[in-house]
Amino acid sequence: MRVVSLVPSLTEAVAESAPGVLVGATDWCSHPAGLDVVRVKGTKNPDVERIVALAPDLVIANEEENREPDLTALREAGLDVLVTEVRDVPGAFRELDRVVSACGLRTRPRWLDEAEEAWLDPPRPERRLRAAVPIWRRPWMVVGRDTFAGDVLARLGVDNAYASHAERYPRIPVDELRAAGLDLVVLPDEPYRFTSDDGPEAFPELPFALVGGRHLTWYGPSLVQAPRVLGEALRAAVR
Repeated sequence: MRVVSLVPSLTEAVAESAPGVLVGATDWCSHPAGLDVVRVKGTKNPDVERIVALAPDLVIANEEENREPDLTALREAGLDVLVTEVRDVPGAFRELDRVVSACGLRTRPRWLDEAEEAWLDPPRPERRLRAAVPIWRRPWMVVGRDTFAGDVLARLGVDNAYASHAERYPRIPVDELRAAGLDLVVLPDEPYRFTSDDGPEAFPELPFALVGGRHLTWYGPSLVQAPRVLGEALRAAVR
């Protein structure tokens, strides 16, 4: 079996579950560390010719992270493309089952069972919190409706203030964010790399939680630790 993954979290999932089947991955596929496969550029601009030359049995993609014209080009080249759609935690587990099965696994990976168990009763703060989740600045953009990250936070006791917005990743002026009656601002390190010196200063009156994007937005082996790691960061921010 030869697989090319165009989704960082799924690259990690396949590498951990079926060592040796991956032959290609994007430049953004940073986990597991030391992954030795052919790099095929980015999620939004994959090198279609290089992927075709690898002659994979399967290309794994995601409807949000990858562009339809690129996936169409891969299909027209005769490749089998599996496209995942993940909008919540249960959906992540369903799609991960589909991915590992498509990669030829006959038994479910142990980490996937551990991840589902970890999300049965995740830690929550003493009271539900209302937060915004910026993902970019200049312009400011936040997590909106129908997103995996929003569902992750909701299961950890944090309600996304923009969960009912018409857009999935709306642009919201920072003055509006400051006036939104938030309890908390959640600042991930991807796609924009918010840090203690870049982001919190825009919300001087609000508690903030700096979190890893891998735990907030990735669906793969990181789901095992995500409830604990995110839960600790959220609780620490509002103590």
